[in-house]
Amino acid sequence: MNRKNKWIICGIGLSLLLGGCMNMDNANGNGVDEKKDTKDEMEDQYVSVQEYKGEGYTLNNGKENDKIAEEHREEVEKAVKDFFINKYSTEVKVHNIVGNVDGATVFVESIGPLSFNTYAIVPIDSSDQPIQSDEVWSQEGQVESAITGGLYRRLFDNEFNQLDSYIEKIVTEGVVVGRTKESLENVGGDGYMTPYYFISTSPIQDEAIKPVYELYIRNPDAGFEQLQAAFKKEAFDPKNVSISIMLFMKEEGMEPSEKVFNQIIKDIKDSNDFPRGAYSVFVNDNRIHKDSFEGVKDNSLERAYPDEIIKE
Repeated sequence: MNRKNKWIICGIGLSLLLGGCMNMDNANGNGVDEKKDTKDEMEDQYVSVQEYKGEGYTLNNGKENDKIAEEHREEVEKAVKDFFINKYSTEVKVHNIVGNVDGATVFVESIGPLSFNTYAIVPIDSSDQPIQSDEVWSQEGQVESAITGGLYRRLFDNEFNQLDSYIEKIVTEGVVVGRTKESLENVGGDGYMTPYYFISTSPIQDEAIKPVYELYIRNPDAGFEQLQAAFKKEAFDPKNVSISIMLFMKEEGMEPSEKVFNQIIKDIKDSNDFPRGAYSVFVNDNRIHKDSFEGVKDNSLERAYPDEIIKE
């Protein structure tokens, strides 16, 4: 999977899996009213980012499986927790379960020294035992990327603390905000995430982090010095660590601020304190799409692949 496709899957919050959640059809026979009704329907699908906690998030044709998963919630949660322990040596807590066409997508957060959010999929069929507990799976590279993102955050703690402080300062100026913590937990699943940015990585291609990942899987309680010793500094390529800053206008009805957008880009370029990596910057209006957790729209300001800011 190339870097662009990986970013799309990780960064858009599963929107590629939605396929038709936005209903553009309208049975009204009057052309003028149809356009108005369609516009109203579209507006109803958006909500202020400060209000959104994940309510309304849907996956394509998942209504029936959503109901089944809730009826068997205890079984679904156990299957997912066992999956992460057995395959990734990681304890997780379940935040949300959303039905999809083939089963249930389960959003989880790691428990322990490493911080990340991700998801797994529990297959469901129409048999007497609908929950396929032994067939839990995750998308290729998804959990691995989440883990390595968490590892990078831990390895470069001081640098990420500087980035955190900088973005929090931008937010305190009162023009932009981030996403809610609850929305990240319930429908995020993009790895290491804060309300203002997320990290996505390419663990298959990234030779620098591979031995750290392997050490973590063998010993998730490995200390910082052990993880640091396993990191292959000479193999590090900043293009393998995508840091996506995602901000929203604080006030409803306001267009994305070019001033804030340009200032962030300049400050990232000028700073010597931020983590090395490939930075994308998005400034959106105040709205987020309820069904898909999507905030990037036609009027968004963005600097992203293939024009990221590369900090060597």
